[in-house]
Amino acid sequence: MKTLKNLAPALALAAMTFLFACGGSGSASSGDSTSTGASATTADIDPAAKSDSKGVGRFTSVQIGPIDPAIAEKGQVIFAAKCAACHKITDQKVVGPGLLGVTKRRTPEWIMNQITNPAEMEQKDPVGQALLAKHLTQMTFQNVTDDEARQILEYLRQNDSK
Repeated sequence: MKTLKNLAPALALAAMTFLFACGGSGSASSGDSTSTGASATTADIDPAAKSDSKGVGRFTSVQIGPIDPAIAEKGQVIFAAKCAACHKITDQKVVGPGLLGVTKRRTPEWIMNQITNPAEMEQKDPVGQALLAKHLTQMTFQNVTDDEARQILEYLRQNDSK
């Protein structure tokens, strides 16, 4: 019995560490609009629908041209290291949504702002709020640089072009 009491704090710490690492905030109540910054209209937004929003963040104009396979290859490596634990490039949901077709539904600016600024996007952007309400898990900040975000975008564009 004494051993069980000694393990309780360690188990609680391990559980909190796991939740933090997976992006859990500990309050996944969909009815609490103050935790997500959601407005009454956020519930009306279909997070799977096409949006022309640029999102919230420093990316206001992203120039894209033909897909660059070398940049996409770098993006694939970064995606595997920083994104694949929660996202698949299919339509399969893992922790976060599947990303198949994301470049057809979202602007390049929105995608790069979501990658580099997930907390603010999910607090202030209506599509980000709707995604958080649907998936109940905030995307964790992965310390992705601007160049890496552009490379991930190129990888997602290449995947969506197939």
